[in-house]
Formats: sequence, structure tokens, C-alpha cells
Amino acid sequence: MKSTLHLLICLPSLVFAERPNILFILTDDQAPHTLSCYGNTVCETPNIDKLADSGIVLDQAYHMGSMSGAVCSPSRTMIMSGRTLWHLPPRGEAHRKNEEGITQGEYILRNSLPAVFNDAGYDTFRTCKNGNSYRLANALFQNIRDKTCRHADDERGSQWHGRQVLDFLNDRTSQEKKNPFLIYFGFSHPHDARTGREDLLKKYGAVNCQNPPSQFFPHAPNLPISWLPEHPFHHGHPGLRDEVKVPGVLTSRSEATVRNELGREYACIENIDDQVGLVLNKLKEIGELEKTYIFYTADHGIAVGRHGLMGKQNLYEHSWRVPFIVSGPGIVPKSRAPGNVYLLDILPTLCELTGIKAPSSAQGKSIKPVLMGKKKYLRKVVYGAYCGGTKPGIRSVRKGNWKLIKYDVLDGEIRKTQLFDLTQNPDELLIEHHQKEVIEKTGNKPAANQVNLAMNPGHRKKLMEMEALLLNEMRRLKDPYRLWDQSDE
Repeated sequence: MKSTLHLLICLPSLVFAERPNILFILTDDQAPHTLSCYGNTVCETPNIDKLADSGIVLDQAYHMGSMSGAVCSPSRTMIMSGRTLWHLPPRGEAHRKNEEGITQGEYILRNSLPAVFNDAGYDTFRTCKNGNSYRLANALFQNIRDKTCRHADDERGSQWHGRQVLDFLNDRTSQEKKNPFLIYFGFSHPHDARTGREDLLKKYGAVNCQNPPSQFFPHAPNLPISWLPEHPFHHGHPGLRDEVKVPGVLTSRSEATVRNELGREYACIENIDDQVGLVLNKLKEIGELEKTYIFYTADHGIAVGRHGLMGKQNLYEHSWRVPFIVSGPGIVPKSRAPGNVYLLDILPTLCELTGIKAPSSAQGKSIKPVLMGKKKYLRKVVYGAYCGGTKPGIRSVRKGNWKLIKYDVLDGEIRKTQLFDLTQNPDELLIEHHQKEVIEKTGNKPAANQVNLAMNPGHRKKLMEMEALLLNEMRRLKDPYRLWDQSDE
């Protein structure tokens, strides 16, 4: 009887000891194409490369969208709550009312990421930028060291965020803590102004500047093949900061401006990679690496010159998709899958990986079957929305390699439909990319079928299928708007 009682008393601590740690790394404004595991051949990220080689890379991971120009705000709230775009809780005293959705009476805050892991006996830690997030949930982490760091020095750059994680791990080691940990390791970069370290700026042929440059260094990154001097029609958000007020860019989309911004972006990302490497080495040093699930992702992508855009307030793949890399126990090294996942799937995924019951308020799905190689896709269809400017805004749906984007903005002045076969046209090139002056700048001559196919009679059936699919997703997810050619009848 005594031995049985002793076993029962010890069981909880044994369960906690066996639970894996979580290191969740989140960058600010980073598209997948900036990393070599997604095909980049210029930006050097050896530590993130090692992370990708040790685990799985998902090619089709998305944020669901935004009803605000600050796309990071609903995106990060989705991560913390596991809720879909139109079902978000109030995020703080000063939250935007238009970001608050259908909550159906659930106590969302008590079911948020830090609350769930606090209740499960984890030591929870957070370092990240200030603002544009789920502030009420952020305050629930046991250890919080937040500061917006968008400069390049040790106290105001990504180094500061990295040092906070190292200090937390050192403190745990010195105190001989046994509980598993959840570290929310957020960066303030490569968000603009993309202020880079001087050594890395020199490496990538870039300079920090307030006004658009008139010339570029020969070894600056080349223009992306989807570059345009301007978007072919208005994106629907007049006066949008990301398109007209970014330091060093303003309204310029010149070759000099875009190549300099890419160099600055890569300098910021390599600095992030340095900090990731320091933390991974520390985990290995203290014997925690092998029992830690490591996630690397971003709150959303960003254009930086692609399609004549600079910001993230659009639904092209470069801005809608996010990098998504996961390494940890049971994940096959150098594996890859499409995934079809959302950032809001993270909370139920972390719960399943750690043996914690996912809260009923979370609407996402666990990605574990994809991470463990049991499935290639989590869902067949993904939906995206942007309506931070004029309404109803922009909507998108993707199924397989077919993608539809629709624009209904500026009080009906702009109503456009785009249909892409991403197998043939992965960069979503438009007829404007076929212009001689664009080809001369990018060095890329598109194939004849690398255009918007919405007006192609041969794709009429596919267009109608995708239109119906989009409306179905808008209904299912309680999208409060309808586009000009949609009806609920």
C-alpha cells in the first residue's frame, strides 16, 4: 500500500519530467522565400538551415488574414488563441473594435497559449516586440521580457531578444529547475525600418537610409522575378503606411530602392539567424535540445518589391504564406510536406505534442499528423482575407495548385479577379511581367501561360469552381462581407 501511494504521489512529477519543452520562434514580416530551405540562394542562415535539416519544412503554411493594416495584430492573436480570423477575442484595453469577432461566450483568455501551459506545469517565458498582439494573453506568461528592437546594436537589435532567452536558460540551469519550459522567442525584425548591422549591410550591398537611394551596389541582391515598378491597379487601402511611408522606400519601387531593401532585409535575417544559433547551442550545452520541439515561423510574409508592392496587405503568396519549420522528437530529419496549415493551428499542435488537452475554444487543428509524416495535408482548402482598407477588400482561396484572388475595393471602383495555376506560375506573374522593360530589369522572360488566367475561356470551368469554393469558405468561416458578384441566396 505504501509503495502504491508513493508511486501515485510521484506520478505527476514524472509526467512533467517526460513532457517535451517548446521553443517557439516568431519573426516579424518574413516571407518563406528569404530562407535557403525555400530556395533563397543569397541570404545566409546556417543555423536555420540546420534546424530545417533536422526536422520538417512545410511549403503551404498561411496566416488566415487581417481586417487591419497592422496584419500582425490579428495574426498573433490567432497564434495565441487558436481562433479563426472572424472569431477573435478582445486583445486589450486599447484593441481595435473591428478586430473583435464572434466569441460565443467562451472564456478565450483562460484558454490562451500561456494560460494552458501555465496550468499544465510548464515554466513559460516570453520575449518579443511590444504592441500589435494579444496583450491580455501576453501578460499571462510567467516571465516576460518584451521590447521592440528594430535597430542593429546589442541593446536595440535582435541580439537583445536572443540574450533574454539565454539569460532565462542560464537561470533555469543555475536553479536546477525540472519543469518543462515553453519559450516564446519573438523578434522585432526583419520588419521595417530594416536597420542592419554594418558588417552585414556591407555583405549584402545595402545601406541604412531614410530616403530612397538613387543608386545600388553591384553585389546587392537581384530584383525578384515578380518585381514591378507599380501594381497594375490600386490595392484598395489609400494612404497605407507600408506602401507610402516606409523609411528608405516611401513610394519608390525603383531598382535601386528594392535591391537596397532586400539587402537590408537579408542583413536583419542573418542577424536573427545568429541569435537562433546561440540559443540552439545553449540548449545543446545544457542537455535540453533533444527533448525540445522547435518551431520557426513568422506572423505573415511581405512583398518588398514583388508585384510593385512593399507591404503585407495583400494575398499574393509572398505575403500570405509564412515560413514553417519544426524540429523535435519523432520528426524525421530533412522531411517536407505541403501542410496546408494556418498559424492558428499552433496552439492545438503544441498541446498534442506535449500531451495536454487542447482547449475547446481553439478552432485550429493539430498539425502533428503532418509533422510525424502521417499526412501530407491538414486540410484541402485554405482561405485568406484582407480588408484593412476599403471594404469588402481582398479575398483568396487555394485548393491544390489552383488559386483565386478577388478584389472589391474603393467603393466598387476596383473589382478584379485573378486565377493562377501555381504549378505553371508559382510566382503569380501577370501580363505586366511580360513587358520588355520589366524583363530587362529582372532578367526573367515569363512563359506565355504565366499570366492571370481568369479571362481565359479555356479555364472558365476552373474559375467557376474556385469562385464557388471561395464563397463556401466565406460562409463557413463567418466572413461578414460579400464581394460584388457573390450572393447568399
